[in-house]
Amino acid sequence: MDSLVTVAWLKDHLDDSNLIILDARASDLISGAVSENSSNSIKGARIFNLKTNFSEKESLYPNMVPSPEQFQEECQKLGINQNSVLVVYDALGIYWSPRVWWLFKAMGHPNIAVLDGGLPEWILHNLPLEENRKETYVIGNFTASFNSEAVVSFSAVFENTTSEMAILIDARSQGRFNGTAAEPRKGLRSGSIPKSINIPYTEVLRGSKFKSKGALAVVFNRLNNESKPVIFSCGSGVTACILLFASELVGIQNKKSVYDGSWTEWAQKVL
Repeated sequence: MDSLVTVAWLKDHLDDSNLIILDARASDLISGAVSENSSNSIKGARIFNLKTNFSEKESLYPNMVPSPEQFQEECQKLGINQNSVLVVYDALGIYWSPRVWWLFKAMGHPNIAVLDGGLPEWILHNLPLEENRKETYVIGNFTASFNSEAVVSFSAVFENTTSEMAILIDARSQGRFNGTAAEPRKGLRSGSIPKSINIPYTEVLRGSKFKSKGALAVVFNRLNNESKPVIFSCGSGVTACILLFASELVGIQNKKSVYDGSWTEWAQKVL
C-alpha cells in the first residue's frame, strides 16, 4: 500500500470491508484537544484522539509515544484488526496525520496511508460527508509490536551534540529555530539544539498537500551522499513526522527516528 493516497483512491475504496478511515483532527494545535462530534467528517471515519488516547498519559511533555499496551487497547476499541487497511486524515490538510501514520508504523501496523490534502481536499471534490459521533465498535484484534528504534531519547540527542553520529533536523519555523520568534507554548524559550539543521515542515507542503516528489527531493538534497541516521525533531514530535513522512516519499534510505520530547523537552532540561 502506498503511504500517500489521493481522495480519488479513497472514494473508490470507501466500501472495502477491511478499510478503516481515521479522523485525526484536533481543534487546538497546542493541547491537541479534539471535538468528538463534527458535521464535517469523511463518510465512515472514526475519531482518532491523538492527545487523549494515543499519547502517554502521565508524561511531563506533550504528545509522547504511549506504551504498546495503551496503543493496542485504544486501537482495539476503534475496531482495528491486524489486516485492517487504514487511511488517516486531518482537518488541516497535512498536520496531525503523518504523526498517526508514524505511530502505527512504529507499533507494527504497516498498512496505513495518509490522505493527501485531508478533509479540505475531500470537501473540495464534493465527496461524501457525514455527522461523525462518538461510537462503540466491535473490539479489534490488532496486536502492537513496538519498534524502539523509531524513537530517540533526550540522552541520545544530548550525546549527539558532541558525537554528531546522526543528522538532527528540526521542523520548526526558522524564527523559532533561530530564537527570534516566540514558541507557541507559554513560558518556553525558543532556540535550537546544537548541531541541528532547520528544514521547516512547511517546505515540504504546497497548500494542504505534499509537494511533488521532484520538489521534495530538492528539499532533502542536503542529505545526498549522507549515510548517517537522521533524527527528526520539532516542538513536540508532531511536525517532525511530516518531514519524516516526506523523506520516505522520496526514498531517503537513511535510518530515521523521531526525538519524541523535541524542543519542549530540550528547552526545559538544557538551560
